[in-house]
Amino acid sequence: MDSEVKIRIGGETLDGSLAVPDGAVGLVIFAHGSGSGRMSPRNTYIVEELNNAGLATLLFDLMTEEEDRVYENRFDIELLTDRLVGATKWCMDNAMTADLKIGYFGSSTGAAAALSASAYYGTKIKAVVSRGGRPDLTGDELDLIESPTLLIVGGEDKEIIVLNRQAYSHMGCEKKMEIIPGATHLFEEEGALERVADLAINWFIGHFALEEKTLTSQIKQQVATVGKEN
Repeated sequence: MDSEVKIRIGGETLDGSLAVPDGAVGLVIFAHGSGSGRMSPRNTYIVEELNNAGLATLLFDLMTEEEDRVYENRFDIELLTDRLVGATKWCMDNAMTADLKIGYFGSSTGAAAALSASAYYGTKIKAVVSRGGRPDLTGDELDLIESPTLLIVGGEDKEIIVLNRQAYSHMGCEKKMEIIPGATHLFEEEGALERVADLAINWFIGHFALEEKTLTSQIKQQVATVGKEN
């Protein structure tokens, strides 16, 4: 089911696009980068691929049109994080998504917001994917991240590779870094964005499924313990 939604966060109303396939195995909330928007061609392509793989998605504008006109806001990681935290709370309270495991997909500065929001929510966020992201802008919160995190960087995006490697060394969570040969910052080269989508799908589905197996195992152990006590 696809629907256009209004998300009220801190006195502002933000537009969003929510897609929940039948039997969705989890929800991926997108955080777009500076100068981009929720309906960028790259985001919409990856959303379509995730939906086809059985993942629900939420694309939403991190700022109002008026806020986006102020250039400095695009790099205000605290503001972007607050919006993502608020959108996550909205999903947790929404009947269509409340029971779904949650992950984040962040690009550029949106990746820093995704990592900061995952530090805020802890293990409630089951997986994070960064595409051409700026995890270095997350600051000291890198040490607090518990969510399994995948950093995807283009092989020709030399400066971003350096920044991602530096941030990677400070992360204590389960982590992986994938460099896509020949790809630049926007992954416009043939096959590059397809590779990003494949990596993201495998990361999200793998960790959503792992969470499900862990919960099932815990329930079985609890049942066995109760049986022994009786």
